[in-house]
Formats: sequence, C-alpha cells, structure tokens
Amino acid sequence: MIYPENAVDKLGFTEIKALIKTHCLSEMGRQMVDKIQPLYHFDQMNKFMRQTHEFKEILLNDSPLPIEHLYPIRHLAEKARVEGVFLTEEEFFHVFLSLRTVFAVISYFNERDGIYPNLEALFEHLPIEKSIVRSIEQVIDVKGKMKSNASPQLTDILSGIAKAEQEARKTIDQVFKSAQRSGWTADGNLTVRDGRLCIPLLAENKRKVKGFIHDESATGQTVFIEPEEVFHLNNKVRDLEFEKRREIIRILTRLTDELRPNIPLLLAYHGLLSKLDFVRAKALFAIELGAEMPQLVKDAALELINARHPLLTLNFKREKQTVVPLNVKIDEVQRVIVVSGPNAGGKSVCMKTIGLLQMMAQAGLLIPADESSTVGVFRQFFADIGDDQSIESDLSTYSAHLSKMKHFTAHANAKTLVLIDEFGTGTDPQFGGPIAEAVLEVLNEKKIRGVITTHYSNLKNFANATEGLENASMLFDNAAMKPLYILEIGKPGSSYAFEIAQKIGLPQAVLHAAKRKIGAQQKRVDTLLVDLEREKKNISDAKRQLETREQRLGKLQRDNEDLRHYLDENKKDILKQAKIEAQEIIKNANKLIENTISQIKASKADKEKTKELRQHLQQTLDSHQVAEAKIPTVAAKELKEELKMGDWVKIIDSGNVAQVLEVAKDNIILAMGELRSVVKRKRVQKMSNKEVPKAVKRAHSATLTEELAGFYPELDVRGMRTDNALQAIEKHLDKAIMMGYPSLKIIHGKGDGILRKMVRDYLRKYSQVNRMEDEHPDRGGDGITYVYLN
Repeated sequence: MIYPENAVDKLGFTEIKALIKTHCLSEMGRQMVDKIQPLYHFDQMNKFMRQTHEFKEILLNDSPLPIEHLYPIRHLAEKARVEGVFLTEEEFFHVFLSLRTVFAVISYFNERDGIYPNLEALFEHLPIEKSIVRSIEQVIDVKGKMKSNASPQLTDILSGIAKAEQEARKTIDQVFKSAQRSGWTADGNLTVRDGRLCIPLLAENKRKVKGFIHDESATGQTVFIEPEEVFHLNNKVRDLEFEKRREIIRILTRLTDELRPNIPLLLAYHGLLSKLDFVRAKALFAIELGAEMPQLVKDAALELINARHPLLTLNFKREKQTVVPLNVKIDEVQRVIVVSGPNAGGKSVCMKTIGLLQMMAQAGLLIPADESSTVGVFRQFFADIGDDQSIESDLSTYSAHLSKMKHFTAHANAKTLVLIDEFGTGTDPQFGGPIAEAVLEVLNEKKIRGVITTHYSNLKNFANATEGLENASMLFDNAAMKPLYILEIGKPGSSYAFEIAQKIGLPQAVLHAAKRKIGAQQKRVDTLLVDLEREKKNISDAKRQLETREQRLGKLQRDNEDLRHYLDENKKDILKQAKIEAQEIIKNANKLIENTISQIKASKADKEKTKELRQHLQQTLDSHQVAEAKIPTVAAKELKEELKMGDWVKIIDSGNVAQVLEVAKDNIILAMGELRSVVKRKRVQKMSNKEVPKAVKRAHSATLTEELAGFYPELDVRGMRTDNALQAIEKHLDKAIMMGYPSLKIIHGKGDGILRKMVRDYLRKYSQVNRMEDEHPDRGGDGITYVYLN
C-alpha cells in the first residue's frame, strides 16, 4: 500500500517508469511498464528481479537475443475468435513474423538450457506450433502479400486478368496511335481514370472517337475517353478483379478458420513477447544506470552500500559528474533514522534515495548500489514530502501534514516504511516541535521503519534518548562553508544557520542581534554540534592521510623486498656467467701462446716471422683484455638496480642524498627536504638504507610528517599572477602525488577564463593527471577545477 497516492510521483518512481518505457520496442511492452508497482510478496519480487538480472547478463556477455519483430497479436487472436471473421493479409503477416520471433527466442534459450532459469520460466511448457507458420507461409509471401498460387482458382483468375489487360492494352494502343496520326490527341500518354485505361483527346475532337468520357482537364481543353473497342475488355478486367477479391477473402477466411483452434496458444505467445520486451527494457535501463541486483531478505529491513539516486545519477552522467554515494542501514534495532543538518545539505535527497530504491527493488528493478547491499520487503510505503495544501479541500500546508500524520499513526506497523521530510514544519515551532515529537513517539511504539529529516532540536534529543531511533547528519565542511553530501550515522547535525548567513553576507549587526535573541542553551547546543563536526572531520582527514601513508609505506616495503630477491638471484647468475667467460678467455689465451711458440720454433726464430707472430699475439691479448674489462662492466650494468619511488640515491656531482619521488624514463624526480629536483638517471647512484645518514632520514621523515599533517588537497590561486599560480600548483601537485591522493581541487575563479585555461593547459603536460572536470554548477561551476590523478 502506498499513501498518499502521489508519493510515487514525489519519490520519482513515475519518472523512473517513463525512462524505462523509452527502451521498449512495442506498445505492449510499454503497457506493461505502466503497470509496474511495488510487490509485497518476496517470491514475486525475487523472480522479477532475477529475470532482469539475467537479461542484463545476456545484453552484456552473451549473443544478442533474436528479437526482431514484436507485433501485438492479442487483438488479432481475439478478432479471429469470432466465427466468419477473417484476418487481412497484413495481419497474418504480423502473426507470422511474431511467431518466428517466438520460436527463435525459445530455440535461443534451449541452446543455453539452465543458464537463465528465471527467463526460461517465461515460456516453460510453451510448445512450438510450427504448423501455424507453415499454413501462413503457403498463402502469404515475404512482403506480406497474397501469393499468386495460394489456390488454383486464384492462379486462374490472375492469369485471366493478365491476359485481358494485355489484350485491352494492345487494342487501346492501336486506337491511340490512330488518333495521334489524325491529330486528335492532346499532349500526354495513356492514363487511368476511375480505374479504366483512357486516351487524352482535344475537346473539339471528342466526337471523332466512339467511347465513354470519364473525365476532362481543369481547363476543359482535354477529355479522357475510354474507346468503345476496349470498353468490354476493361469490364472483363473489372469483373475478374472482383472475382480475385472474393477468392482472396475465401482463402483468408479458410486460413483464419485453421488458426482459430490455436487462439489460446497465440495469446500465450503474445504474453511471452510482451514480457520479453518488458524485461529487456528494465535490463537496458539497469545498464544505463549502472544498477546491480542486491541481496534479498524477507524482513522489513534494508542496507544500502554506495547507493546513488537514479535520477540524479543520470543527470550527473550527462554533465560528466559523479554522485556522492550513500551508506545507510535500517533494521529492527536501528529502525528510524532522524537526519539533520544544513539546508541544501542533501537531507531530502538522502531520504528520497532510500524510499525510491526500496520501491524500485520491490517492483523487480535493479538498483544503483553495490551488489552487497541488502533489500527486504515492506508492506506499506507512507510518505510526507513537499507541500500538499489544497484550496478545494480547504487544507493549509500544515493541515495537509497533520492529515497524513493522522493516517500514519492509525495504520502504520512494523512492516511500514515511513518517509517524512522536514518533520514538524509549517506552523509555530513552539507547537510544531512537540506535536512532531509526540507523533514520532507513537510511530516508534508501532516499530515502524523509516527516515525523517528535521531541523528541530527536540527531535534530535528525542532520537538520542529513545531506543530504535538513531540520529544522523549530513556532513558539512565548515571551513569552506559547503555541504559534503555524506550521511554520517550516530550524531545530529547543526543547521549552520549563522555560518551560512555570514557567508551569504548578511550584515554583522543583524547576525549579532539574532544571536542575542536565541536561547543560550540552544546556542550552546548548536555551537557544540559545529565543534564536534569540525573535530570529527579533522580526525577523519588525519585518519585517511595516515591510512594512505601506511599503504604507501607498505607498498614501498614490498617493492624493496621483491627487488632485493630479484637482485640476489640475478647476481649469482651474472657472476657465474662472467667466471665461465673468463675461464674461456684464459683457455684460449694459453692455446694462442702455445701455438705462437710452436710457429716460432718452426720458422727457426726468423726475425721477421717472429716479429709478425709477436704482433699478432699482442693484438689478440689486447682484445682479450678489453673483453675482460667489459665483463664487470656488463655485469655492473645488469646488476644496476632499477630505481623506484622511495629509493635513496646520491647525486654523483654534488654528493647530496635525496629520495626518489618518481622515475620517468631517463629522468628522476628527487626530494631533498622541501626541494624538488629533476636529474638524469646517470647522475645518481642508488644507496642502501644503511648508507643513508640518520640525520638525513630524520629530517626527511619530519618534513614528510609535517606535510602529511598540514596538507589538504585543495588550492586557492585566485588573485595570483600566472607564474606564481603555476608554481604553487606544481608544488601542491607534487605533494598530492607523493601522498597518494586521488584528486586535487584548484580554485581559480571564473573571470575571463584566462587563468582557468592556463592552469588546465599546464596540468595536461603531467602524465599523472588522468582528467579534469568542472565543479558542480551549484558549487562554483567552471570557477573550480577537479584534477583526478592516476
């Protein structure tokens, strides 16, 4: 049950159905989409969702399903049910094409028996009655027209028509040529009037040719006459045409009679085609949305992980932006989430996302959330969203809210999902707050599940002190004065009324006067909430930075360990190979010396011959010495360890010790304290950790720790000169890369767009920059650039 009925519109479910309809191929599929409603039985919900999931798998990972023709054949089957009625040639052609599609689909799934069990259930026990197709094929051709040999009588009639038309044409050609020779005809050729072949004559010559005048031109100067000689031949053609029509009707009536016993089967085929188109549309929409199938449970509970609002997701997708994901859990312990926080902070979107995704899931649709999410079954959806004042019913805004609260308190139960936006507003807060608290108390006693958004402090206090209710807040960056759209469970949120008013530019005098007028207790509570949120954000940022650093250090340690093992193994192989080559050189040198001595003896110590042999020996030994010298060089080259991020090196020219930030081909980016330098690979020598002075390590560690603690991935360069801005950006980018941040936010302002262009052109030269995007239009647009890093 959904109350009120317009809740489906307020949550966006009607718009979801409209988007699914755009993916349908047939009117019957669109009609099924119109009937989508939340289901209240687990088995139905499970079946429909699994069908959509299986069709999505087909679209993404299997051969295309052979759905070529989806014609609605239900009304044709109902028409054929009546005795004496016959289907037209076009209607039989539509039946023929639809049945071919049905049989192709059934064969497709038969080939994949057991892979898509929920889709196979759509046509379970549905026979393939090919006799219907064969009967239609004997009568209707591939263009949807009656075949000339559909019956012997039709063949004879068509032959007679062709013969009579040929004879009539021959005769009228003769009359026409004779009239042309006599100069009686007007400009033009033979023409057809009232289905009869005629010749154009000048009006003054119409008495010179005997025949029947069928028409005349607009000016009256030309008349169209059917000559007497062909009149009876045209009559014969006309009679044969009537006979042909009667024979076609007889054939179609006979074919319809053959079809009539199979009408129940045709209706079943129609149902299959409708469901296939319907499920296909849901699967295509799921792919467009990036939706998954969650875990299903029978309880009235849900847990959404990385959930996104469907309509917001599609809208942001067109703008090439991303939606901040939502994580929330509602079960028998944490039954009602009371969400507070600043205006425009995402409270309503959070509530609508939960309600819409639950409604989609119970309608058998996949949802844009991680597949590890859990969705249960609720028997009722109650929603109070927006302004439902009614002039006709004499209801004010607050009266409309109270009417809904009356229904909620009377009919809600533990299987009801209650969604209330801005609970208690619309009247004097002094009375609206207590009434809202009393209603919430009654609903909580009924063990309802739900999400409530509010600014009222008494509701936050009530949620904090009441079992089953849980405070939550939409996080807000109070330094940048902007919402983060992240739901945090466990504490209420401040409305940031004074902070937002101050940012907007409300005069200080007005703000001071307002602060004096509010109660001291309320002021302390709101200040405490702001301070708590600020401290929690700082702790969260520090924790995230520490985790990033630990991951980076862990990766460096693993890389160093792998490198050490690699070098140990290869060092043995290289030295072994060098020893073998050295032994071979010595062996060859000994042989050469022995051969030289033998040749000197053989030549009886001839001076010239001895001199020549000595020179040859010296040249050979010199070449061996060069080879021996190359062996350690080659070994050293192969042993030269590859440098990686985090390694320590010594700059050969200056002797300075630095740490590697990045290796880019022959260039290396080094860090020496806060200084960044780019040097050639050949100018540095790798050092082991033991060789690095402890003072250098401590200084570098202190610098890194200071940078980690004080670094924030956001930079404001407004008002800077271009050179200074680019220098600041380069330094900030280096730190972001070193610390493993996934993105960087640069605030450059809009202006004439010159600084924005310079910044983006400068960043494009960095290989570490993956892409750049504008901020959301509501939060700065093209005045802010988000830089996403590899």
